[in-house]
Amino acid sequence: MKTGFTDPYVKNLTQPGRYTDATTHGLNLNIKSNGRKYWVFRYLYVGKRLDLALGVYPEISLKEARKRAAQARSNVLQGQRPVATWKTAAIPETSTTPLFKNFATECIATKKSEWSNPKHTDQWTNTIEQYANPVIGNLPLDEIETDHILRVLTPIWHTKTETASRLRGRIEWILASATTRRLRSGLNPATWRGHLETILPKPSKIATVTHHAALAYADVPNFLVKLRNKDGVTALALEFLILNVNRTGEVLGAFRSEVAADGLWVIPASRMKAGKEHRVPLGQRSLAILTVARSLDPSSKYLFSKEGKPLSSMAMSMLLRRMKADVTVHGFRSSFRDWVAEETDHSPEVAEMALAHTIRNQVEAAYRRGDLLSRRKVLMNDWQNYCLIESSENMNNSTVLLVA
Repeated sequence: MKTGFTDPYVKNLTQPGRYTDATTHGLNLNIKSNGRKYWVFRYLYVGKRLDLALGVYPEISLKEARKRAAQARSNVLQGQRPVATWKTAAIPETSTTPLFKNFATECIATKKSEWSNPKHTDQWTNTIEQYANPVIGNLPLDEIETDHILRVLTPIWHTKTETASRLRGRIEWILASATTRRLRSGLNPATWRGHLETILPKPSKIATVTHHAALAYADVPNFLVKLRNKDGVTALALEFLILNVNRTGEVLGAFRSEVAADGLWVIPASRMKAGKEHRVPLGQRSLAILTVARSLDPSSKYLFSKEGKPLSSMAMSMLLRRMKADVTVHGFRSSFRDWVAEETDHSPEVAEMALAHTIRNQVEAAYRRGDLLSRRKVLMNDWQNYCLIESSENMNNSTVLLVA
């Protein structure tokens, strides 16, 4: 409905809907089903129709709303996307609809019980607090619109694409939860498919894929010779990780009780990325490493520790830095995978199982019941022999295998 706004007219409007001011281009008054009124500037930008929230009536008067709409229209006429330079009016905490920041905290607290890694809680909390709350934290859930989400995401969409994409998904989940609880209605403004994908470029088209720096597999045996010249439990832990192609957390959080007498190491599902128990057949060198590690900290319950405490999550990375090795701990998994493909006849599925990778094909996953342990034992024995080949050729073999 388009008519010239006056203060009495705006004040007396009660019917839910969108009303357009005939005297101010793009100025609209949206009235929600709960009777609350919101000023919105509607405009076209690069062929897309968008809305810019101007504030809540009556906190923002007709005069101020027209002023803000005129400022926004000026930006559009200059070929710029309108920016809300004014401060969004905070809604009192007594509002019947929760503020986004409070509801987000509640949602994260509820959801964290399904996360095995505490880092997920920190990541959700930090990204919401750093990027979302400054823009929408003080807005009621039912006031958040597409333009608000774009104001959150646009500044980091090209520079921190992965973070922005994950943040979008987190906001979408929080707002979806609000809709389920009937705290808001209508389109979820953080939805990607059919909505934000029509405005923002696909993350896969603009994100720079950064792979973990890996050592060429041909250089791994020589690297291990240098590593065994390093003293301390961290060097032992890193060599153990390389020989068994583990992730850092799997090794650092490992307990001695997880290793059976026959050399089978069983990592519980709670410490695995895929949330599934993983069995690792340990070779002769790995068992020798554990013997030395135990002698360094006899009373500890961990495989690798100092004074009963597990190593820091950065311990192995710092060791690589001190060795001036331009690689990452995780990169040794890539070295292993390349070696399997280039130098062996072992099947890809056995290598993937050794790496504890998730089978993304659900049909294949449904039919694969076992963990290929016997075949993996042969593979891991071949990998250990390959890793030790440099030492075998240049040093006394018995010394290499039994002394760390």
